[in-house]
Amino acid sequence: MKRPIPMRTMLAAQQIGENLATWRKMLGLTAEQVAVKAAVSRSTLSRIENADPTVSFATFLNVCRTLGILDLVTEATDPYETEIGRIRADRALPQRVRRRS
Repeated sequence: MKRPIPMRTMLAAQQIGENLATWRKMLGLTAEQVAVKAAVSRSTLSRIENADPTVSFATFLNVCRTLGILDLVTEATDPYETEIGRIRADRALPQRVRRRS
């Protein structure tokens, strides 16, 4: 049984898709050019740009690489670039995080 996708996830997918389409257009690239360079079909690129959150993570990263923004995505998810990450940087991180029962 498929789990429903949370609304915040859908909204994030929509914003990210719009952002990627804007990057593509700002760079003067057609959807076909990006699809070819990212080794994805034109319809898959369209799914990303139109907020389909089921597209594979690797495909998303390939599109980001093609648009030249892969480093920005990496930096955006770096916990040490956040205030809490910098505060905790000197503490040893646990090897595993266990779920509370």
